[in-house]
Amino acid sequence: MSAKILVVDDEPDVIELLAYNLTKRGYTVLTAVNGLEALNKARRELPDLILLDLMLEGIDGFSVCEILRHQPSTATVPVIMITALAGQIARANGLAAGANDFVCKPFSPHELIARIEGQLQLHQEKMRLLNSEAG
Repeated sequence: MSAKILVVDDEPDVIELLAYNLTKRGYTVLTAVNGLEALNKARRELPDLILLDLMLEGIDGFSVCEILRHQPSTATVPVIMITALAGQIARANGLAAGANDFVCKPFSPHELIARIEGQLQLHQEKMRLLNSEAG
């Protein structure tokens, strides 16, 4: 079964680029264009990973990540923040909000795919360990 990835960005070109590259790699892609839609889709669809832009209309990416981290159903879903904000403060704030990784625009699709695959693998290992400890 392919991993389900939620792509959240307010720029249609970015969503199209990411969806194309992820679909080509066999991933199922869900999309959202703002923070509220992202939260609703994450709760309803339970993606395996979320690519989250920071500068969104309404609820920004930092807040979306914090809300996801406080909800039991989405607390452990890996989040990779993607943003044009390249500064160290934005990166630190993203990681403090609960992001697993941080990628600056413009980005290399190949590098992003590698980061996604790394996060998915880490998440699977973490879940395997938790399940073995519980059972």
